[in-house]
Amino acid sequence: MGVPVSQMWTVASYVLKQKLSGRKRYPLVLMLEPLFRCNLACAGCGKIQYPAHILKKQLSPEECFKAVDECGAPMVSIPGGEPLMHPQIKEIVEGLVARKKYIYLCTNALLLKEKIDLFTPSKYLTFSVHMDGQKEHHDFSVCREGGFDVALEGIKEAVKRGFRVTTNSTLFDGTDPKSVRAFFDEMMDLGVEGMMLSPGYSYDKAPDQQHFLPRARTTELFRKILSNRKKRWVFNQSPLFLEFLMGERTYACTPWGMPTYNLFGWQKPCYLLADGYVETFKELMELTEWERYGYESGNVKCRNCMVHSGYEASAVDDTFGTLRGLWGAAKATLFGSEHRDEAALKALEDDSSSHPGSLVPLTVGKSKNEKRELQNA
Repeated sequence: MGVPVSQMWTVASYVLKQKLSGRKRYPLVLMLEPLFRCNLACAGCGKIQYPAHILKKQLSPEECFKAVDECGAPMVSIPGGEPLMHPQIKEIVEGLVARKKYIYLCTNALLLKEKIDLFTPSKYLTFSVHMDGQKEHHDFSVCREGGFDVALEGIKEAVKRGFRVTTNSTLFDGTDPKSVRAFFDEMMDLGVEGMMLSPGYSYDKAPDQQHFLPRARTTELFRKILSNRKKRWVFNQSPLFLEFLMGERTYACTPWGMPTYNLFGWQKPCYLLADGYVETFKELMELTEWERYGYESGNVKCRNCMVHSGYEASAVDDTFGTLRGLWGAAKATLFGSEHRDEAALKALEDDSSSHPGSLVPLTVGKSKNEKRELQNA
C-alpha cells in the first residue's frame, strides 16, 4: 500500500464531508510554489524561464500559511523551482506539520543530503523525489550528467533516517517502457514508499516542445508500462488514475481539485495553465470560468492533457462518489491490478526503437548558443 492508513482516512473523511455538504468543487491538494528558481534547467520545464528579478523572489512562511489555511485542502504539494533552495523551507514545513497537513516536498534531491538535518521524520512529511527513469534516461531528461547518482544518494539517506520518500516521474514521448519497468524495480529495491507517474505536460515556456505526449500515445505508453505489473510495485496514487492513464476509465478534468498558489497569487485555472491570477481562494473558485478548461471544453491547450493535477482529483472524487469507483479502488488497493493487455505486452516485447537520448541532448558544458541550437534541433 503506497499511502499510510492515517492519510487515507484523513482524505476519505474530508472527501465524504464535501460530498455530504453538497459541495461539487473542492480542493484536494494545494500546489504551493514558494519560489521558481532551481538548480536544474530541465528541457521540459518552463518554470525557470521567468525573468531574473522574479527568480530572486520567494513566498514568506506567513504567506504560505495564509494560502494553506485559506484553501483548507488536507494535502499540500510543494513544487517549484527547487523548494530546498528556499532559505526558510524548514519553517514552512514545520508550520504545515503543525497544521497536520500531509506534505509532499517535491525535490530533485541534489541538495537533499546537505539539507536533510533541517527536517524531522513525520507521517506528515514526504520527500517526493523527481526521478524520470533509469540513470541514462534521467540524466538526459534533467540535462545534467550525474544527476541520477546524486538523487539516488539523497533517497538512500532519507530512507535510512526514517523519512517517507516517494518518487515522481514525468514520462515524455520516446520513453522506453522496458526501461521504466526496470526503473520501478530499482526504486522498490531502495525502499521508497511508492512511485508517482504523470505524462509529460506542455509548459508554454519549456525549451523542448517536441516530446509532450498526445492522448493516444499516452494511453499506449502507459498500457505497455502498467500491464501485467509486478505485485511489488507500489504507486503513491489513486489506482483509478492509473487506469485512466491506461485508457481504462474516462474522467473530466477537475482543475479546482489541485489549485495553485505562487508568487503571483492564486493561478487560474490550474498548475499548468496561467490564465490570470486572483488574490483569494474564494475568487479563484467563484470567478474562474471552469467550463473553458479540460478536454471536453475543446480548449486547444487542454486537448492532450492527462496529468495528475487535472485528473487525480477526478479519480478520487469517483472513488467516493460512485459505488463502481469505490469498488474499483478497493479491489485494486487490496488485491492489486490484474490488468493484462496481451497486445500491449507483445508490443512491449517487440519494441526496441525507443532510446532515452531521443528526448533532448544533454546541454551540460555547452554555451548558451549551443544549448539553444541543441534544444531547437
